[in-house]
Amino acid sequence: MNISRASLATADAAPESRTRERVLRAVSQQGPITTTALAGSLELSDTAIRRHVDNLVTDGLIEAHDGANPRRGRGRPAKSYVVSEAGHGALTSDYDHLAGQALRYLAETMGPQAVEDFARQRIADWEVRYATQLAPDLTPSERAEALVAALTRDGFDASLRHVGGPGTPSALHGIQLCQGHCPVRGVAAQFPQLCEAETEAFSRLLGVHVQRLATLAHGDHVCTTFIPTPTIPHQSEAS
Repeated sequence: MNISRASLATADAAPESRTRERVLRAVSQQGPITTTALAGSLELSDTAIRRHVDNLVTDGLIEAHDGANPRRGRGRPAKSYVVSEAGHGALTSDYDHLAGQALRYLAETMGPQAVEDFARQRIADWEVRYATQLAPDLTPSERAEALVAALTRDGFDASLRHVGGPGTPSALHGIQLCQGHCPVRGVAAQFPQLCEAETEAFSRLLGVHVQRLATLAHGDHVCTTFIPTPTIPHQSEAS
């Protein structure tokens, strides 16, 4: 059986494309992240990771992070990467554009309160669905992990990062819930009511007042919500 060179090239390109997508998603979820950390997270060779990272940088989908980077011994700090503006656009579907048009029409015809009502109703729908996954017998950390898993399944590329340590005031101990991608990022930039309703829902789901520290909609590289774990009551105790 004869197989054309074009067919072989297409077959070879498919796994490369899937790996590229995995790398972009990993940067979205875990960024700022170094190539070494990416290689470990995705179980790929350093050479493969560097190739994909270089290509994603060249294509403008990821970029070097300007913040503080972890150091490698006495040498220069390791370069870490985050998803760029164009990268977020590549991860966003046409739904974002359509939703923006719909909400602008709603605001123009029925007023700003209608947008706020819509935001709360939209969040109420997934809050009910998420609540079934945060069982009463879960620990605070387990509830946060369950919430992250649910958000990731819905396209938010969520992750958890524990903050605080010895010498840190108890009030500053907690978990940062990070969302590396938002399917409605462009819409949320125009209508912050969407972010506000989501933050309120996080507080209800976790049983504690959470604080939104950064959002993709405001130009940050990740949405970050602080969850003060020392004050999260266990559901069984609160009932």
